[in-house]
Amino acid sequence: MKQFIDIVKAAWIILWATICTLLLFIPMITAALLSRTGNLAFSISRIWAWTMLKVTFVRCSIAGKENIKKGTSYIIISNHQSHFDILAIVTTLGIQFRWIIKKEILKVPLFGHALYASRNIFIDRSNSEKARESINRGVDRISPGTSIIFFAEGTRSPDGNLRAFKKGGFVIALERGYPILPVTVNGSRRILPKGKIAFTPGRIEVAVGEPITMVGYSPASMEQLIEKTRGSIASKLMTDSL
Repeated sequence: MKQFIDIVKAAWIILWATICTLLLFIPMITAALLSRTGNLAFSISRIWAWTMLKVTFVRCSIAGKENIKKGTSYIIISNHQSHFDILAIVTTLGIQFRWIIKKEILKVPLFGHALYASRNIFIDRSNSEKARESINRGVDRISPGTSIIFFAEGTRSPDGNLRAFKKGGFVIALERGYPILPVTVNGSRRILPKGKIAFTPGRIEVAVGEPITMVGYSPASMEQLIEKTRGSIASKLMTDSL
């Protein structure tokens, strides 16, 4: 019986993802092509995320939103437990930000161009130097006041525990002088764990820590910066949500 219910849940989420994508595809492409900032396309993507949360009966809340100053460009560093992290962050932070996306997506007809026109950042992962160059080119394209998000663990945590952080977001923060905005997502793994497609209705909390300025940090002290950010995220990670 449980297997049948999981199949129904998986079919339900695939159905709604397809419906939302088809309905919003043309508006998003049009907005991406007409807007020089990509802000309108990002706002439309919130509709997609909001709808997917509603049809899966997932509620999202945010704590620490007062730590976000609108108009400031942040490097957002978040933990990553589930695909639902994306939906929760998009619908709660209330600011414009752009994603880091692998460059292969650019080859997808129309969709890849729309993501590029929306000022998302495409990364060449063939080696670290090319990755850094591609991120810097992408950062140059975004408008002032727009933030960039990194899932610093690089992939979803299978058990919810924090994995080692990659350096990419911290390099950009130091080079650009952008403050880091630590974000902790709780509860998403229970809703859709890594490797699963059958969701479980529930609640996700997004907790925003105090921004970390680059004052006093340099490439030589990057490890201390990473540890401070990781500590901030870990301090708001709820063990009962793992």
